[in-house]
Amino acid sequence: MKILMVCLGNICRSPIAEGVMQHIVREQGLDWQIDSAGTNNYHTGESPHRSSQKVCRQYGIDISHQRARQFRSSDFDTYDHILVMAADVYDDVSRLAPSETALQKVHFFLDSLSPGKQASVPDPWYGDESGYAPVFDLIQRGCNAWLTFFTGNTPIFNRS
Repeated sequence: MKILMVCLGNICRSPIAEGVMQHIVREQGLDWQIDSAGTNNYHTGESPHRSSQKVCRQYGIDISHQRARQFRSSDFDTYDHILVMAADVYDDVSRLAPSETALQKVHFFLDSLSPGKQASVPDPWYGDESGYAPVFDLIQRGCNAWLTFFTGNTPIFNRS
């Protein structure tokens, strides 16, 4: 399975989601490809935000090797599922969908916890460092729920 996590700049939410999901699937022994991207190119080539790295490191997840990249229409061909972090991201990704079939690959990340609500993962970029821990927790719960949805397996990673 190939999953792409997408947020606005690819330095806060989606890198955390990529790192958490990679950790979970590795612990489950699954050979899945997990990646992330952003809908804009403001941070292309940059490492994840230092606070994203810090909160992940607190739970044994190293995301320092990741580099921001922009979402591209070819991602629809590469990935089985594209999980977006917010409504504006969904809109940007949708505009690049080459077909209705491709658009069916796009899901709101938090639909794993609140199906159909199209809820957004808060962007911690707009606050101080204290906003990253709750976002990490929400993403961790969302990744666990997606794993359960995709496999029926109970995830083993839980920061609590």
